[in-house]
Amino acid sequence: MTALGNLAQGLRCFASDVAQGFFEITHNGFALVGLATVFCAMTLTARPDLRDAGESKLRGWLQARQEAATGMPIERDAIERATAADPRDLPKQQAAVAYWLSKKYRVAPEPLSALVAEAYDIGSRDKLDPTLILAIMAIESGFNPFAQSNVGAQGLMQVMTGIHSQKYENFGGQLAAFDPVTNLRVGVKVLQECIQRAGSLEAGLRFYVGAGNLEHDGGYAEKVLAEHARLKLVAAGRTVPLPAPPVIRTVAPAETPAPAAEDKVALLSSR
Repeated sequence: MTALGNLAQGLRCFASDVAQGFFEITHNGFALVGLATVFCAMTLTARPDLRDAGESKLRGWLQARQEAATGMPIERDAIERATAADPRDLPKQQAAVAYWLSKKYRVAPEPLSALVAEAYDIGSRDKLDPTLILAIMAIESGFNPFAQSNVGAQGLMQVMTGIHSQKYENFGGQLAAFDPVTNLRVGVKVLQECIQRAGSLEAGLRFYVGAGNLEHDGGYAEKVLAEHARLKLVAAGRTVPLPAPPVIRTVAPAETPAPAAEDKVALLSSR
């Protein structure tokens, strides 16, 4: 029994020594890690160039991993090129207009929200009803920023880019005609000139479409004013029914010749 007791006591001492040694090694290891962390922090604080280099390498490593995972390059500034806004961030009146136009013209509400906000901003600044500006865009292009007529009217407001090239110089040149916000601003300027020249809104619209000296404008002014009236009701919180969606028939290509685009252009000479 004495031998067994001595053996058990020896095993307990051995286990205690092992545990104590492990604790000391671990404790010293944590202490070393802590000291290393403090040292690194002090070094990076004293040497911001090292910190910046480290952050740059880390960002590069993370970016390379993300590009490898997605198979696409990372372009963080792409969002800045997008003409879009969250309709939930708009005032209630503007959001209602954006959602209504989105449903009617089958355009995403986010880009429409950016255009609605811009129309309200420029309308307030230039004393034009923003719903009139939006109505013109609706009739002219159906909110297609890349629309072009067969006589050269381009963009949302279908401005004659060649005639009004001088107006685009402030925006970097004629290619800005395809930037939605720029086209909107230039189109509003042309509209103002047309109204001032004609002396009234309806006559100004006739000039805007290039029918100022013609007997008829093809119903253009009537269409714009009707859409303007609907948008004013929407902005006022009224329920305005949407037209029924078109019925799409499946027919042979030979039976459906492409319809000629109706020319709606602003022909007022640039000043």
